[in-house]
Amino acid sequence: MSTHEEQDVAGRRFDVADAAPLLLDARGVVTLWTQGAQSLLEYTAAEVVGTRVTGLLSAEDAARVPELAERCRRDGGWAGLLTARRKDGQPIRVMVRITPAMEPGGAPHWLVLVSDVAGERGWDMSRGVLEQMVTDSAVGMAIVDTDLRCVWSNEALERFGGGSPAERLGRRLAEIQPGIDSADIETQMRRVLETGLPVVGYEHVGHVRSAPHRETAHMMSFTRLDDDRGHPMGVYYTVVDITDRHRARQRLALLDRAGEQIGRTLDIVRTAQELADVAVQDFADFVSVDLLDSVLRGAEPEPPSEMDRVPLRRAGHQSVNPGVPEAVVKIGAVATYLAGSPPIRSLTTGRPWHAARLDPLAKEWATDIPGGRMATFLELGVHSVMIVPIRARGVTMGVTTFFRRHRQEPFDEDDLSLAEDLVSRAAVCVDNARRYTREREAALVLQRSLLPRRLPEQDAVEVAACYRPADELTGLGGDWYDIIPLSAARVALVVGEVPGHGIDAAAAMGRLRTAVHTLAALDLPPEEVLAHLDDLVARMAREEGVRPEDPEAAGIQAVGSGCVYVVYDPVKGQCTMAAAGHPAPAVVLPDGAVSFVDLPQGPPLGAGGPPFEAVELTLAEGSTLALHTDGLLVHGDGDGGDRDDGGIVAADRDRLRRALEQRAATLDMSCRSVVDALVPARPYDDVALLMARTRLLGADQVADWDLPADPAVVAEARKETTRQLGEWGLDELAFTAELVVSELVTNAIRHAEGPVRLRLIRDRAALICEVSDGSATAPHLRHPRTTDEGGRGLLLVSQFAERWGTRFVPGGKIIWAEQSTTGLPD
Repeated sequence: MSTHEEQDVAGRRFDVADAAPLLLDARGVVTLWTQGAQSLLEYTAAEVVGTRVTGLLSAEDAARVPELAERCRRDGGWAGLLTARRKDGQPIRVMVRITPAMEPGGAPHWLVLVSDVAGERGWDMSRGVLEQMVTDSAVGMAIVDTDLRCVWSNEALERFGGGSPAERLGRRLAEIQPGIDSADIETQMRRVLETGLPVVGYEHVGHVRSAPHRETAHMMSFTRLDDDRGHPMGVYYTVVDITDRHRARQRLALLDRAGEQIGRTLDIVRTAQELADVAVQDFADFVSVDLLDSVLRGAEPEPPSEMDRVPLRRAGHQSVNPGVPEAVVKIGAVATYLAGSPPIRSLTTGRPWHAARLDPLAKEWATDIPGGRMATFLELGVHSVMIVPIRARGVTMGVTTFFRRHRQEPFDEDDLSLAEDLVSRAAVCVDNARRYTREREAALVLQRSLLPRRLPEQDAVEVAACYRPADELTGLGGDWYDIIPLSAARVALVVGEVPGHGIDAAAAMGRLRTAVHTLAALDLPPEEVLAHLDDLVARMAREEGVRPEDPEAAGIQAVGSGCVYVVYDPVKGQCTMAAAGHPAPAVVLPDGAVSFVDLPQGPPLGAGGPPFEAVELTLAEGSTLALHTDGLLVHGDGDGGDRDDGGIVAADRDRLRRALEQRAATLDMSCRSVVDALVPARPYDDVALLMARTRLLGADQVADWDLPADPAVVAEARKETTRQLGEWGLDELAFTAELVVSELVTNAIRHAEGPVRLRLIRDRAALICEVSDGSATAPHLRHPRTTDEGGRGLLLVSQFAERWGTRFVPGGKIIWAEQSTTGLPD
């Protein structure tokens, strides 16, 4: 054994209770032999006392006795391992401790304590190896007693601070390392003392004395130490620094969390806020995200020059402190950063920047702060910063700034690398949101240009409409509504929905709405309007090679669109409607009772199927029709339930019923309250609601006459027209109205068959003349030659009337003409 090894052995504790004592004189002669020694080596006292101790040792160790005697005199004792020989000649490994002793007479003696270690685990290993395991190990080791006070530790623990092994003796962990959670660690120790079960792999994070400003992580294991009777003597524990592994795990966890929580929407501001929220958790104390204004508008960002005082808009920020007191700019506000400041350098160069320690008296980089607030970094309480540009696809859109305030550990290069990874992931989401915003805004502009800017004035119904676009996840859809004035003061109410989202859906909606206007001008019944629409959609799909079941059909040719078409006649109070794959309207009666029209559902447009059917019902004045798209009730949540042909669950209708039963001061307020009650601020699908409260034209607004098929009756028709216009105060229209009535009645008598009927209707803006007959042949406007004796009737009518046309009814047709009453005295 080397000198160094033996010195270490000498410094170790020796279990006196297990040792066999014997006494040697200064020459190494045995002067006292005890019963313990006899039990250990099997020699009797008579056989040993008076002989030299070398006779009890192996030849190798006997040769070392002079050297060991010198060391005992020099060092005051010795301890180490020797090989003794039993009486039967068998070698035995023993632990020996030699200490000086004096006889009463003053003669020097040596007290030798001998302990058998042959049966102990590991003692057959080289003593030097065992010592190296304790003294040279990189693993910190310590033993505490049952009071949790340190009784031994190795040198490896010194690198964590807290002093040398000698300085640790008798101290509790809170005294040795005040920066860690000593209470929790001691709880683990007490549990081990109580149960005897070891604790392995316990991880602790805190600040040790050797690195007070840096958060470190350690893995600890605890084992109870028992005496020979099984009584707890203390706890042996080991400490391993796992800070690098802990930080790598934190980094991966942060990036995983970023992948889950950033970019859940296609809203730029929400994405920026998600970046700030994620980064504040376990990484920074305050984070701000500033974007160029052009990015928030969805436009391509314009790179600023180095000399610009660049205005950036705060899109998101977060702090570990409630209320984000560090922020000098509110969300949505603009802060202009000084030219040459670190944020502008990162913005213009596209490279990150960081400062481990900020100058506490330096002013922050923003200027033109709303309210004039300026502050130094000391006042803001921040000491370390990183600025990372938000770049995607080679374009810089803004900067993200990370501050540390409460954490004393400054940002380092590893933190900067992590921040770059974090921001780069968020940058892709921000750019996707920017591109989507641009497309969404374009689609909204297109859709708004296609929807009615102002509902037309008419006397048939009081109308209110509400449209709410879908949220950014599903994208803008193709829902639409329309109110189309028809002849005879009637009105068409239309609500439709094109499948798909985005600009394609908006464009398809515009095409479909234009087709509905064209068909409405023909004064066709609702079921025929839908039939023509169905043919039109199917034909366009065939021309483009699109099949109804093709997923690309949605939003391209309006295949699968839904539509409900309603015609209301205020003279009769009658309502006729038909539907193509669309929810039936609800009816709110004047007393507030709500019902749903039992409307046969035709197939979606372009899908093919049975012919469309119409229903007719009479509505009391003051009844309200509620036409809506399925987004009002179906939110894409997969709630299950039996749905009708319009895709509506009975429970959804109950919700709509309750919302419609709520009274409001105006129809417009009622319309908005229904949408607010049933639809979130960011709905899953587009929502359109059109509400129409019916009116009836009074008897004093309608006049009609049955006329015999006699040319002489034309003069009587003119006379009655003049008289009626006088009662209505429309004398200024008498001349042209007489001419229109004369020509229409003359044509009906001359060219048609069956009974002839004349009807005059006055609404708020027009005088309507109608002549009906039993013929199904429509007249045609032509331009007669100067030599022709006839054919000028409809030409004259077209010149004097603002609108005119023909509509077919069961048993014949009606030719009508409208003259404006706008500007005439009441």
